[in-house]
Order: sequence, then structure tokens, then C-alpha cells
Amino acid sequence: MNWTIFQQQVFPIRHKLYRFALRITGNTHEAEDIVQEVLEKVWKTESSQSENVQNWEAWCMTLTRNRSLDKNRSRNVRRTQAIESTPDRPGQDANPEQALEGQDVVAHIRQLMQELPEKQRLVMHLRDLEEHSYEEIAEVLNISLDQVKVNLHRARKTIREKLIGIETITT
Repeated sequence: MNWTIFQQQVFPIRHKLYRFALRITGNTHEAEDIVQEVLEKVWKTESSQSENVQNWEAWCMTLTRNRSLDKNRSRNVRRTQAIESTPDRPGQDANPEQALEGQDVVAHIRQLMQELPEKQRLVMHLRDLEEHSYEEIAEVLNISLDQVKVNLHRARKTIREKLIGIETITT
């Protein structure tokens, strides 16, 4: 591994890798360990193999996903708690009431995301929170482009239906 490539291509995405590992494992300490292991693995990659990498971010996300899933399988624990560390994106010009309401909606959406099937949850996280392209998501999760679109559609539809159902109950 070349220091320049590592510093320019890999190191800047460490926070994305962490959020992705945290989304899968649900444990901050495990997510930190996973990112450390991935960064170490990337650093120790032979130069002949690293020359074949076309998209460093996608490759690192794939390594992170695989390692996270391996950790989950080894523990046989299914993640059910909400993630509190993903930053909120309230509107800059929102008044305090609107900002608080927006935070409540975001927190509720995160909770609903935890109830989605794993593949839908991961696709939605990568697209809506990490803002990856469909092609990048397909590469990271090793699924077809059609599967990405279907899973994202189903995830969004499920959350939309649950939000609408809650909204009609409260009004």
C-alpha cells in the first residue's frame, strides 16, 4: 500500500466506515474495532493487489460490511437498538420548534429503520444517510442494481406507511 493513496483515498472515509459498521453491529466499540481492522488490512494489502482496486471507498465499505457481519454472526446477536450517534441534519433557517419537530421525525425514522429487514436497512442507510450512488451500493453489498432499487423502494414505502399511520392516529 502506498502512503499517498492511503492518506488521500482511504483515511478520509474512516468516518463513513465507522457509521456503516455501527449501523450493522449496533455497538460503538465493535464498530471502532472493525474500522481499525479494515484500515489495517487495507494498509497491509500487497501493492500488486492494491493496483487492481478501482474504487477504494467501495472496496473499504465492502470490507467493513463483511467484517461487521462476521462479528454479528460470531455473537449470534441481532441488533435492535437505535443509533444515537448519527448526526441530525436540521434545517439551518428553521425556528426552534421546527428544529425540534425535525429531530423527533429523524429519531422516529431511525427507529423505524431498525425494524426493516437487514438488506433494506443497509441499502437505505447507504443511499439516504451516506448518499452513495446506486452503483456504489450494489458494489458494496454485492447485489444487482435492480435489487438495490427494489430494496430501497420497499424500505422507503414501509417507513412512509408507518409514518402516515402514526400521523393519522395522533390527529
